[in-house]
Amino acid sequence: MNFDLNVVPFSRRESFLAISILPEAQDRQQGLYLRTVRGGDDKFGEAFHIDMLDESGHSVSFQAIACPELIRLESTEGLTAEICISDHRTFRIRTKGCGIRLTFRTAAYDYAYQADSSSWEVNSFTHECRFMLTALVGDLKMEVPWDKIKSSYVIADFLPDRKSGVSEFAVEEFRTVWEPRAAWESFDDAVKQVKEEFNLWLYRTLPLPERWHESRELASYITWSCLVPDEGCLTRPAMYMSKNWMTNIWSWDHCFNAMALVRHDPKLAWDQFMIFFDRQDESGLIPDFINDKYELWNCNKPPIHGWTLSWMMARTDYIKDAQLREVYEPLSKWTKWWFRYRDGDGDGIPQYNHGNDSGWDNSTAFNNGIPVESPDLAAFLILQIELLAEIAGLLGHAEEAKEWRQLAEGTLEKMISHFWKDGRFTACRSGTHELSEGDSLLLFVPILLGKRLPEPIRTALLKGLRDEDRFLTSNGWATESVNSPFYNPDGYWRGPIWAPSTMLLVEGVAAAGDRELAEEVARRFCTMLDRSGMAENFDAITGQGLRDRAFTWTSSVFLILGHEYSTT
Repeated sequence: MNFDLNVVPFSRRESFLAISILPEAQDRQQGLYLRTVRGGDDKFGEAFHIDMLDESGHSVSFQAIACPELIRLESTEGLTAEICISDHRTFRIRTKGCGIRLTFRTAAYDYAYQADSSSWEVNSFTHECRFMLTALVGDLKMEVPWDKIKSSYVIADFLPDRKSGVSEFAVEEFRTVWEPRAAWESFDDAVKQVKEEFNLWLYRTLPLPERWHESRELASYITWSCLVPDEGCLTRPAMYMSKNWMTNIWSWDHCFNAMALVRHDPKLAWDQFMIFFDRQDESGLIPDFINDKYELWNCNKPPIHGWTLSWMMARTDYIKDAQLREVYEPLSKWTKWWFRYRDGDGDGIPQYNHGNDSGWDNSTAFNNGIPVESPDLAAFLILQIELLAEIAGLLGHAEEAKEWRQLAEGTLEKMISHFWKDGRFTACRSGTHELSEGDSLLLFVPILLGKRLPEPIRTALLKGLRDEDRFLTSNGWATESVNSPFYNPDGYWRGPIWAPSTMLLVEGVAAAGDRELAEEVARRFCTMLDRSGMAENFDAITGQGLRDRAFTWTSSVFLILGHEYSTT
């Protein structure tokens, strides 16, 4: 498998390191970069620009060919170099007939100094880490002019051994102290180890029909390579959304990744599911997103966690008494938070204070202002409350189980009377109950309640989801009706197809009894991804991938739907 470094970063499991071809930008030339994805999504994390040098020391053009274990650089003159991430903190590079130049653009107090005869340390305040550059075979030539309080720039030329024409070097990332290694494994052994590790992950990845073999490999690689270690604010190994620029985990994205893992790696799936509850506020709120450096509390995401956990429990026997005891109190607090802190008008229907809280950031449900009461939120809470009742019963909390069931039943009654008007679900402003504009797919999410809904409501929702002049396109469900005046092909949640909305609604129509529609939409969606890759979202009409095109929740939903709903 080869992939395009303009689209998919090169990385490996539980590493902050990555390599990408980045476009030209202010203070950055276009080219191949060694990167670190520490510190969140406010930057690309580019550390070193890579140039290939001929024997005269001149830069030559090259193409980069990437596969999961290795990047191979090839020039038209026959010069070659290979790059591997040998462990979670080390780039290894080997060249033949050429040298490699690494250029580090300094800022703040960045500096470099010689640590020993073959190693130089680059201290990057920008990336909040340090890099040790070590020549293993060949020579290291440094250009590091000093400018009062920092190095003006850092240029490291790794030059081949004069006899063999080969150079080898390492770039190690660290934060505090560097310990020299007693010995280095061979470059070939390092590549072999990475290849074996990925192949094992690929082998265990959910099986899909043979026609999607190559896309299964790509989805498997994206999910494997987007894992980062449990450092800083990350209490467990975490699967980032991407190692392009969406270098965080968000508090509903993680659920889809957990679901894709639960059959073949339930411990890692549990870590993905629980990581936000490790950072839960005393009020019950969980953060919007987390990375290794910080967490954001300005907004949150919808409570799909009960639905997710129920789905996972149906597919693994890993979640037993210990896991249920671990999750029961945090999930209870998260549920109660919505009723205590997000019901401004006291009508028993919790609200979203901003579109970001729904996950559908700019949906037309929020056109008329905020806060917004929306039926999807009520549906998520009903499912979460029902699961809490089930867990309470399993843990012997009979009275709590009874209270949860009563709350679920009462919320369902309120949801239907509050939102079902003239044969459709609506959203409205909290307090005034002014109806929202637009025709958003968000209002069909209550189909997740399946046969809890009265038959006429189920029938109307399924009819709307089958309408190919409204939401259903040849690629799946648009997030805003294609006939809506607010529809925008690249309008984020105002038109494009997304993995999470597809997953929720496929599961919903199956729960409502229309397995045929669920399978058809899953097939259309997976076929689109097979053609367009694992993008953040997609043009509903053309199927073109939009925004970040190497996304884990898209990869995970592709694997889940291809496995669960494909008949051949």
